[in-house]
Amino acid sequence: MKFNPLTTRSQWQSPLGLVHLSASPLGLSGLFFEDQRHLPDVHAWPEDAQNPFMLAAVGWLQTYFSGKHSALNRPLPMPLDLQSGTDFQQAVWQALLDIAAGQTRSYGQLAQQLHRPSAVRAVGAAVGRNPISLLVPCHRILGAAGQLTGYAGGLWRKQALLKLEQI
Repeated sequence: MKFNPLTTRSQWQSPLGLVHLSASPLGLSGLFFEDQRHLPDVHAWPEDAQNPFMLAAVGWLQTYFSGKHSALNRPLPMPLDLQSGTDFQQAVWQALLDIAAGQTRSYGQLAQQLHRPSAVRAVGAAVGRNPISLLVPCHRILGAAGQLTGYAGGLWRKQALLKLEQI
């Protein structure tokens, strides 16, 4: 993934572990669990704990983890910068944003939604590279039979997030 050269970072301690946040001048560009797969070198970015996009993300995360899910289906309180991915990845990540709290989709359903029914594996790969966990809800994607499958932050987190959302 290629991030904007003006990216900055901060971190927040979530109930599921340390979260690294990043933002560019265009919006929030990253939300990564400390030990997740595909974690960029967040320490290469300068720290900016007062960045308004990251502060808005922390507020959203606090609401999310408090269980106040009525707030989750409102528009996000900050713009997202998803330009770090390919055009296909960006299309997948945009489709993930359409999945409301309390709902799930399968990889196949997501591929159908994108009019690429044979691209289930490519959709799975793009979901796995989602740079903004939770806000771009890749944890709401399940296997064809509804089973828990891959999650860059770990299946135990995916299970915890779905339970928190009462799915």
